[in-house]
This record gives sequence, C-alpha cells and structure tokens, in this order.
Amino acid sequence: MGPLLLVLLLALILFGAGFALNVLWWVAVVVLVVWLLGFVVRGTGTGGSRGRWYRW
Repeated sequence: MGPLLLVLLLALILFGAGFALNVLWWVAVVVLVVWLLGFVVRGTGTGGSRGRWYRW
C-alpha cells in the first residue's frame, strides 16, 4: 500500500507542476505581447523624440 501511495503522490505533484508551468508559459506570452505593443503605441515626447512608455 505504501508504494502505491508514493506513486500516486508523485503523479499528483508532477501533474500540478506541469499545470503550473503551462500557466506560466501563457502568462509569459501575454507579457511579451504587451511589452512589444508598448513599443508600437508609445507617444512622442516634447522634443519630438519618442519617450519611454514605462515609468522605471
């Protein structure tokens, strides 16, 4: 009974990690798209130069 529980626990941990990694990949893709769109839609500054779209 012990080895069976160990295998089930390992399968549950691996399933959870795989799901979390899949979600993190989608979050990374969304952040990349927003970051790239920031270069396209940023406004111009007072001197005609293109300013930064973030406030860092």
